[in-house]
Amino acid sequence: MAEAQTTEKAKPKSTGAIKATTLGKQAKSDLPKEIFSEPFHEALVHEAARADLNARRRGTHSSLTRGEVSMTTAKAWRQKGTGRARAGALSVPHRYGGGAAFGPKPRHYTVKVNRKARRKALRAALTVHAERDSVAVLDGSTFKDPATKQAADALKKWGADAPTLIVVGSEEESVAKSFRNIVGVTVALATAAGVADVVGASSLVITEAALEELKGRAA
Repeated sequence: MAEAQTTEKAKPKSTGAIKATTLGKQAKSDLPKEIFSEPFHEALVHEAARADLNARRRGTHSSLTRGEVSMTTAKAWRQKGTGRARAGALSVPHRYGGGAAFGPKPRHYTVKVNRKARRKALRAALTVHAERDSVAVLDGSTFKDPATKQAADALKKWGADAPTLIVVGSEEESVAKSFRNIVGVTVALATAAGVADVVGASSLVITEAALEELKGRAA
């Protein structure tokens, strides 16, 4: 009876450090657990990614209504006696050159996401890359001057899958210039990289300075 009531104890969570490849070196770097140990929340990540993409839409599309098209509003021909169907103004939507019915007008597409939810979604997106070993850490001090060849060789040696997202710190202009002209590579500041950017990348490279800034955003 006692054996039937006993249940299997849950396995304790691993307390080992989260490691990532160091770009351009043979060593491994530690990733902060504050932002790389979040369980994946599909609905939350979808909501945050959708909000990021919607915020990038300018919403300036506009079509002309029947009152805005450059066309006379006079009746096309008299009501009776012509042998033709009755017709009013030629600016109606169902006539060629007429205004659009229910066409798009300027609007905004912003979707509100709570701050805590957005941070949690960003942590979940970063954790996915850590779990599948598709994130690398870069020492930005090795790029004192822009060097595209050095950057391309480092990505090739690591075997980064495209598209690749490079997250840099706000003061690392040389690193950004080194990677921005490589095909399949996108460079983003740590203060601006969103959930949609992280989820849409097959591989992720974060500089050491950007890691500190991401901790401030997502932890």
